Amino acid sequence: MALWVLHRPWSVSRPLSIVLSFAIRICILFSAGIICSMVLNLLQIQHRVTTLSMFTWWVAPCCGAAAVFIGLAYPCADACVKQDDHAVLTDWTSVMRCLVIFLGINQASVSIPYTDDQHLAMSLGAMSIGMWFLFDRTACGLGLGLTVAALATLVAQVFVFSDFYSYPHPDFLFVRSWLPSIFFSGGVTFGHLGRKLAEVYG
Repeated sequence: MALWVLHRPWSVSRPLSIVLSFAIRICILFSAGIICSMVLNLLQIQHRVTTLSMFTWWVAPCCGAAAVFIGLAYPCADACVKQDDHAVLTDWTSVMRCLVIFLGINQASVSIPYTDDQHLAMSLGAMSIGMWFLFDRTACGLGLGLTVAALATLVAQVFVFSDFYSYPHPDFLFVRSWLPSIFFSGGVTFGHLGRKLAEVYG
């Protein structure tokens, strides 16, 4: 069933095909965002990096919606700047590698012992830039990744200030200094997935 969906073998009228393709892109991005959110929140809670309040059932759906926004924004931005060489590799293996590296960066952020938080933040920042270089290498992707990181960090600051989240040892206002790198790599990951889905279902 999964392969049938990914290869889009149906034959229907063009308007219906466009709507159906768009809906499938949204569903895949939303599901991927929710799954990643749950995995990453579990990692952070297990390593006591963050705690959640009892009113955070909406966190996973919000992450899913953010994944949809990012996954649709990247191919739209490519179309606006007429950029078609957006990725070094555009096969599904590349997408899966990007996702694995993203999860690995998150694992490193909570499990690697660093005596200096700034050192950890710089290391994760270098990993995130390396991830962009491997899977994107475009000014458009870099700009969108930085925008995602800035906006998501701002939202996280508001959530913590409102007592929805809490970080035991914040070192960047109310959050950890490595959080923007996590958001940047997330932008690259879901942007890469969104571009591939646009290629398949565009």
